[in-house]
Amino acid sequence: MKDIHEVLRQKQAQYAQIGKQVELLQQAAEKLREVAPLLADNDAEDDSAVLTEVDEGNSNAMAANASAHSSDAPPNRDAV
Repeated sequence: MKDIHEVLRQKQAQYAQIGKQVELLQQAAEKLREVAPLLADNDAEDDSAVLTEVDEGNSNAMAANASAHSSDAPPNRDAV
């Protein structure tokens, strides 16, 4: 059986480590709150540009995918 003092010491060390992590997370949250309005202003502009790029990329990928699948398909014998 472990010594109760050793277990207590380990738990206190874990508690201290968790306390430090909580403090770091709170500091990070504070910094994010400061930056959030700046990001929100840029998001409106960036969203339209990103959506345009995504739409173009998707249409190119779908066209390439369709042409790849059409070359794999057996020839249509009914079309004369």
